[in-house]
Amino acid sequence: MKLHSLRGKKLPTYLFLALCFNLVIAPVVYAASSNELSRSQAWAISLLGLGTAGLAAYLFFVMFAPEKF
Repeated sequence: MKLHSLRGKKLPTYLFLALCFNLVIAPVVYAASSNELSRSQAWAISLLGLGTAGLAAYLFFVMFAPEKF
């Protein structure tokens, strides 16, 4: 039961860290677009990129260690 409660608290931490990392990535995307994108679009693109990278890392791990799942 304690393991489940610890596992449940990791998700908000990971989401918080992703949003903090997005504070670094979003201005870079906004600057690279030379003002063709709005700030909200830059945030959305950087969050989409973070989600894609996270999903790719997860699927890569699942392919090479399927016995853990």
